[in-house]
Amino acid sequence: MVFVNPGKAVLDEYNLKIDNDKKQKLLYASVKDKRCVDASGHRINIFANIGSPAEAEAALENGAEGIGLFRTEFLFLDKTSMPSEDGQFEVYKKTAQAMGGRPVIIRTADIGGDKNVPFLRLPKEDNPFLGCRAIRLCFKYPEMFKAQLRAILRASAFGDLRIMFPMISGTEELKVAKKILRECMDELKAKNIKFNEKIPTGIMVEIPSAAITAGELAKESDFFSIGTNDLTQYTLAADRMNQSVSYIYDPMNNAVMELIRMTIAAAHENGITCGMCGELASKPEAMSRLLAFGLDEFSMSAGSIPKAKLTILGMYNGKPQGKVPQ
Repeated sequence: MVFVNPGKAVLDEYNLKIDNDKKQKLLYASVKDKRCVDASGHRINIFANIGSPAEAEAALENGAEGIGLFRTEFLFLDKTSMPSEDGQFEVYKKTAQAMGGRPVIIRTADIGGDKNVPFLRLPKEDNPFLGCRAIRLCFKYPEMFKAQLRAILRASAFGDLRIMFPMISGTEELKVAKKILRECMDELKAKNIKFNEKIPTGIMVEIPSAAITAGELAKESDFFSIGTNDLTQYTLAADRMNQSVSYIYDPMNNAVMELIRMTIAAAHENGITCGMCGELASKPEAMSRLLAFGLDEFSMSAGSIPKAKLTILGMYNGKPQGKVPQ
């Protein structure tokens, strides 16, 4: 909107907005380097979701304590040829170094289905969200999958990298993924290439079957991260991209929240951590319930981190940092 020759009322209104913006930035800056704990003193990690190494800097500027989700799709989408192992290695290495030893959870390629990958020439699917995507596609193209895994392993020598498999529906899929990972490790060992032989591996819990069998999957995992976007649409049978059913799509629906609670409980019963990297993780209205469930890690877009820290610190330290901006 453009105001021509604005009057005093308009100027006063916008000067007030400028003043409030400055106060908000100061408030956010005051919590940037603070650590969050819950009522029992349990440490709560606030991580960032990123889609490229360049976004790591913004994550740190906003107070991220690590990367809870590194989307690697940008390396594959709209490409006419498969990205090379060396090219991927440089990307992962750069990210690891940028984060200075902080955890970086790299999700293996969540491509296929509704995400265009020209070099694979994938057939059109009537229902792509229920089709051949993510880990299913990686199994179909094992050399592509192995090239990415080797690149991540090689980069693990330069920081705290962790591997996360998407769209895992049960233990058999996870075991196959881990078997392929071990093959990649053997290939690197044969070439005397250094990597973290104990690199943590976990899964995205985003399919109801994974949440329901989380106790079994936890025995094969080092960590969980709940993907609430897909978990919500699969639980409620409501396409999150379809405006006609948007009234059904609600990540705070009791059925979705129960699956989240079950997943966190199963993780803790088996001695592993559980994070969340879906959009729900950044919603202040959901945080009290998620913290009550015992969620260990909230991962979100970099710009949402200060508000999340402000919310959690205001809940537990008895000294609210100020009103949380809406």
